[in-house]
This record gives sequence, structure tokens and C-alpha cells, in this order.
Amino acid sequence: MLENLLRGDLWLFFHINGMWHNAVLDVIMPILREPFMWAPLYLFLALFATINFGWRGLFWIVFFLLTFALSDQASLFLKEYFGRIRPCRDPIVSHYARVLVVYCPMSGSFTSNHAANHFALATFCFITLKSAFGRYTWLFYLWAASIAYAQVYVGVHYPLDVFGGAVMGALIGLLSGSFFKRRIRLEPEITS
Repeated sequence: MLENLLRGDLWLFFHINGMWHNAVLDVIMPILREPFMWAPLYLFLALFATINFGWRGLFWIVFFLLTFALSDQASLFLKEYFGRIRPCRDPIVSHYARVLVVYCPMSGSFTSNHAANHFALATFCFITLKSAFGRYTWLFYLWAASIAYAQVYVGVHYPLDVFGGAVMGALIGLLSGSFFKRRIRLEPEITS
């Protein structure tokens, strides 16, 4: 069973990384996974929360950062535990993979920190900001999924790595977002 799962994972990796590519995505995907691309969104959300929700917005920022830290540390723990080699470091796979980044991290591959972090934050935002963003709240998941996909596309993770990170991150975001919504809730500041 596990062998079939890993074989399918490798098959999907080679399709995403080696077959389903084009010149435009080859430029966009390495940039999309870089922090300077997603930091402005998170800065906007911090400003949005504090401007619209006052002191509750500050608590929102604290929970947002805690959600990020929890997902990041949990993913690092799993990387140490499983010790899966990244495709860009694997002595066999790396010869056939298209590695589109300058640096291939030395850390393990399972789970993807990018996927865990962004899905944790997407879920947290989905739960806590749904009343503010309405039907556009699902765009947080589109953002997280595109970053996770980019990890496979550029050759630094396998699909199971990003899937595992996404599931774990979503669970952490669900826990922190639900706790925040039950205990603090975002309500607009009333000014007279």
C-alpha cells in the first residue's frame, strides 16, 4: 500500500514538475513561493484587522502569528521525524527533476512548511474574516494552494509533502480560528 502511494507520488511529481510546465509558469512559480510575494498580503490583513476591529484586531494579529508559529514548528517536527529526502536532493530523482530555485534546502521534505503555514493561515482567515470578506474568503485557499503547488513545480517537494502540510496546516488553522471566534470574535469598533 505505502509503496503504491509513494509510486503515485513520484508519478505525480514528474508530471507537475516535468510535463505540465510552460515558460510563463517557469518564471511565476519560483517567485510565488518567495516571502516578498506573500508578505504584503499578510501586512494588509494586519492593517485591515487593526483599523476595522481596534483592540480585537491586535488579538487577531497575535493569534495569526501563533497559528503561523504552531504550523511551522509542527512541520519542522515532522520533517525531523520522517526524514524524507527532497526531490532536489535525492541522488536519483534530482537528475530527472527540473529544479527552478537557486537553493535546495537541506531540511526534510515531509511535510512542506510552505503548505502547512499558508493553509493554517488560510483556514484561520477563512474562519475569522468570513463576515468581513464574505464570498471572497475562499480566495485565501486559492492563495495557499498556488503556493503549495509552486513547491512541487519548482522541484523542492513531492505532492504528498504539500498535501500533508496542507492537511496539518488546515487542522491547526481550524483549531486556532475556532478558538479565536468563540473567545474573542471580530466586531467593528464603534466610533461616535
